[in-house]
Amino acid sequence: MARVILFTCNSAKKLAENRLLCKFSAFRGVQVHSRTNSTMAQEIANTGPLKTIREGSAEILVAEHVFYNPVQEFNRDLSICVLTTFSRIYQREKNELCQRKNASSDASNGEETKLEAGVKHENGLRILEALSATGLRSIRYAKEIPGVKEIIANDLSKSAVESIEQNVKHNQIDHLIKPSFNDAMTLMYTSTKPEHHFTAIDLDPYGHPTRFLDGAVQSIEDGGLLLITATDMAVLAGNSPESCYVKYGSVPLKTKACHEMALRILLRCIETTATRYGRYMKPLLSISADFYIRVFVRIYTGRYACKKSSSKQSMVFQCTGCEALTLQPLGVLKPNPTEANPQQIKFGIPTGPFVGSRCEHCNHQHHMGGPIWSAPLHDEDFLAELLETVEQEDSKRLTTIRRIYGTLTVIREELHDIPLYYALDRMCGILKLESIGMLTLRSALLYAGYRVSYSHASRTSIKTDAPISVLWDILRCWHRLHPVKADRFLEGVPLTAILRKQPSQEYNLEDIHPEANPPSRKESLSRFPENPTAHWGPGTRATQMVNDNKMVKSAQNQNKRKQKRAPKNDETKALDNDVKADSESPDRKVPKTITTDC
Repeated sequence: MARVILFTCNSAKKLAENRLLCKFSAFRGVQVHSRTNSTMAQEIANTGPLKTIREGSAEILVAEHVFYNPVQEFNRDLSICVLTTFSRIYQREKNELCQRKNASSDASNGEETKLEAGVKHENGLRILEALSATGLRSIRYAKEIPGVKEIIANDLSKSAVESIEQNVKHNQIDHLIKPSFNDAMTLMYTSTKPEHHFTAIDLDPYGHPTRFLDGAVQSIEDGGLLLITATDMAVLAGNSPESCYVKYGSVPLKTKACHEMALRILLRCIETTATRYGRYMKPLLSISADFYIRVFVRIYTGRYACKKSSSKQSMVFQCTGCEALTLQPLGVLKPNPTEANPQQIKFGIPTGPFVGSRCEHCNHQHHMGGPIWSAPLHDEDFLAELLETVEQEDSKRLTTIRRIYGTLTVIREELHDIPLYYALDRMCGILKLESIGMLTLRSALLYAGYRVSYSHASRTSIKTDAPISVLWDILRCWHRLHPVKADRFLEGVPLTAILRKQPSQEYNLEDIHPEANPPSRKESLSRFPENPTAHWGPGTRATQMVNDNKMVKSAQNQNKRKQKRAPKNDETKALDNDVKADSESPDRKVPKTITTDC
């Protein structure tokens, strides 16, 4: 049953606050209507002076209470680089298809269409930004991405759509952008016919994107691109496994690899949604950055390829003591060659479980999480072409280009066939060891014949094809050089069970392997940048994002668990209640009544 909140406002300030609530209420299934006696022109005039925001090639005019988050500039810059690369690939694939069909004399001659930004291309990309807010992202797409046919800038808020229309005219880009006042899911469901399909769909909601996935995988064209953001990292990282299962259909584990696991949970959710309609997913790029994750995937049609989906998903077992990770796939592919089809495969299910009732390393029990996407997170060919786009002169105008280049370089160095990773500081912490140098550990693995890399999600990550037993062996050798105190060896703790065993072989801990230091580190690229400002995050739904007084809630809750709470008497409690009531930000107040007159 829908809930309706009705506001009657005579104050411009209240009107602006209620508009902000209207914008985000749709995510909770609440219908909010604002009512005033003034005309629309008077309302806009009464909201106060507009503020100009410049980002990239776009310049937008926003009111004080419009939700604009500068934290996401890296997200928007990276999306522009990805779409620019995809546009080039998309046109190349269309030309190759025309050559095969001999449908165009130009294509048959091998000539490629010259793509320009800000110019309408009839055979270009048709992009949907389902949740546009100010329209900044759509305007930047129109002005900075070459080969665009049309961009639909949609929002459920009437005031947001009016802001989009104003900003589109202000940027003189109305020949490419079409504002849309509609529910995002309704718009996608009414675009499921092939002639109405979108080439790219950008979903960047506040929170989880799963409610939009069903419409997105049906309204995207074959080979189209989905750009999806999830900001509910507390849920995806294991703080609320029951909520994650409700939203994504997977159980997360509290592990140091939680950010990569969050990516794999989201990708698995996209894959299972697509396979219901005979479609499957191919990840091009998956990134964990700041407070969110962002994935770029292509959707294809093919019922036979959908049958391989179970072999790309796995359950995850994590030891409760030493935190060793073991993956068990849901399905396996077995070669079944015949004379007619030497490449034929047979679909099967694995025998298991892959772990015993107790961990072989520390004798603790296991937690089970998943299922997760266990196939590669990135496409190597696309990464190579994306880096070429980033290195071009046109991309150097982007403010965050240095960070984009550093992050993509680390991603390209990753071992793409190895799911999840371990954290060096956590492993040393479990064994109460003096921390071993990262280059020393990487060198020991390389000398032993294994591969190793960083993960872009953590600066202390160890992504390797070596089993966890080899990592423990290396740390046992390190323990000989830097022994743990004797009083640390207690019965039942992981370090006792692990360090009392002798290493199965000796490892080289003295010499540094020539490949231990990756090129991204040698070149001092921006690999794991620090947050540029305090309270760096997504903000709250009831927070002003344009002015400087944002993140009030985050500032108030800083280190709240570390603060010692002394017992209080009745007078102290009453005084604290008065102080809280006086200091509470009006931006955080949400009306609890059904009808409010202001």
